[in-house]
Amino acid sequence: MAADHTPKIADHTPKTADHTSKIVGTAWGLLILNTLGSAGAKTIVPLPRSLIQMATMGALVAAFTLALAVNLRLRIRASAFVFLLTLLLVPSVISSANLESGFGAVFRCARLALFVGTLWLLSRWWDGGLTFVRHHIRMYFAVLGSVAAGLVISPGAALPELYGGRLVGALWPLTPPQIGQYAAVIIGLTVLLVLGRRTDRTSAAVVIVPSLVLLALTHTRTATLGLLIGLMLAIGSLVLTSAAARRFFAWAVLCATVAAVAFSSALQAWFLRGQSQENFSNLTGRAKVWDALLAAPRSTSEQLFGAGLGDKSFGGLPIDNSWLAVYNEQGLIGVTIVAAIIIVLGGVALLRPPSLQRACAIFLISYCAIASYTEAGLGDASPYLLHLAVAASLLAAPAAATPLSTPEVPRRSTPEVLRISTPEVAGRRIPRWARKSEVT
Repeated sequence: MAADHTPKIADHTPKTADHTSKIVGTAWGLLILNTLGSAGAKTIVPLPRSLIQMATMGALVAAFTLALAVNLRLRIRASAFVFLLTLLLVPSVISSANLESGFGAVFRCARLALFVGTLWLLSRWWDGGLTFVRHHIRMYFAVLGSVAAGLVISPGAALPELYGGRLVGALWPLTPPQIGQYAAVIIGLTVLLVLGRRTDRTSAAVVIVPSLVLLALTHTRTATLGLLIGLMLAIGSLVLTSAAARRFFAWAVLCATVAAVAFSSALQAWFLRGQSQENFSNLTGRAKVWDALLAAPRSTSEQLFGAGLGDKSFGGLPIDNSWLAVYNEQGLIGVTIVAAIIIVLGGVALLRPPSLQRACAIFLISYCAIASYTEAGLGDASPYLLHLAVAASLLAAPAAATPLSTPEVPRRSTPEVLRISTPEVAGRRIPRWARKSEVT
C-alpha cells in the first residue's frame, strides 16, 4: 500500500494560532510592564531607579520585537484611535526638539513612538472580541498579586506613614493611585464578563474579592468613583437587552442605598482620608498647581505645541490632571487630539448595538475620562492609553474570514472538468456548442 504523503495542514493550524495568541498576549503584558513606571514608594529590597527604567524600557523593546515577529508582513487594521495617537507624536516631537525639557523629552518621544508602533502591529488582532480584555485582566491581576505579596511579607512597608497608611507596592514601586486604578479596571471588566456569562462566578470571585480589598486599602477616591460610574454606564447599556444586567443593576442600587444609610459615617471617613475640609476642597493641593500652571507666561509656540514631554510635573509638583499635563507638554494641539480620541471612541461606542463588548468599551472609556480630572497619562505611554486601546479593540469590526490559500495549478495541466467547476470559470457563459455536446 502506498504511503500517503499529503501534508496535513489543518492539523497544525490550531497550534499555530494558539502559539501566535500567546505571543500577542506576551507582547501586551510587556506593554503593561512598561507603563508601570519607575517612581513610587520605597520597596522592601531597594531597587535602583536606573535598573527599573532598564526593565521597563527593555519590556517595550521586547514587546515591539514580538509584535513585529508575528506580523512581519506589517498587516495592520484601520484604527482611528491609533491614527490619532500617531498625530499626537507631531506636537510631541516639535516641542521636544527645542530641548527646553532636556534630552529626556527626546527620549520620551522615542518611547511614545515605539509604543504607538507596537499598537499598530498588534491592531491586526483587534477583531471586536474579548481577547485583549482577558490579557488585560490577567496581567493586572498578576501586578496586584505582587502588591498583595508585599503586604503579607512586610505590612509596614506596604502601608507606610509617608502615604498616610495607604497601600503601596512593597515589591515594585507602585503608588496608591496606580494600585487603585489597576484594581478598579479589572473589577469592572470582570463584573461585565460575569454578566455576559463569559466566565464563571468562582473565577470571577477570585479576581473581584481580593481586588476590592486592595482598592479599599489604597483609599483612592478617583478609582472608586471611576469604577462605580463606569459600571453604572456600562450596565445601563445592557439593561434593555440583558435580564442579568437588570437584576444586577437593581441589586446594586438597593445595596448602595442601604450602605449609604447604615455606614454613612464610615464611608465619609474613608472618603475624606483624615483631611481637612479645605484640603479636600482644593483636591489635596492639586488646584494650587493647576492655577500656577495656567497663570505661567507662555509663548505662542508653547501654547500651540507645549514645552516638550516631561515627568508630568510643574514647579517640581505633580500636575495630576491629564488635560493640563497635555497642555503643558503638547500644547493646545495636543489637547485637541486627546479630546478627539475620547470623543471618537465614545461616539463609536454609542453607535454600536448593545453587546458585552460595547459595555466593556463604555466602562473603559468612561473610567479614563473620569480619571483624567485628577490623574495624568492621556498624552503619553501610560496605562490609560492601554485601557483605551482595549476599548478600541472591542469596537473594531470583526475581520472578514479569509479562505485558506491553495497552490495555483497551471491551466494546461488542469483537466477540463476541474477548470469548469472553479468559481472563476463557473460564472462565465457556456458556448452553445458546449451545451449541445453535453446533451448528446
